[in-house]
Amino acid sequence: SRQVRGLCGTFNGDQRDEFTTPEGDVEPGVSAFANAFRAAGACPALGPAIPDPCDGFPGSRERAEAACAVLMGPAFQ
Repeated sequence: SRQVRGLCGTFNGDQRDEFTTPEGDVEPGVSAFANAFRAAGACPALGPAIPDPCDGFPGSRERAEAACAVLMGPAFQ
């Protein structure tokens, strides 16, 4: 039996328990799950919606899409 847990999930083939917190609770959403692992005071808590990482960096969306186009292209199919 696999004994994996934490931010990487449980890796047991059952997706219903992937968001298990350190306390053993199963959170229904990403924000609550991520906040359970947050070190108090080290960073702000996530809100109900996860911000788009490209919004804070002008031009990053275009660079990311160009890089992903290579991975999604015929060379990797």
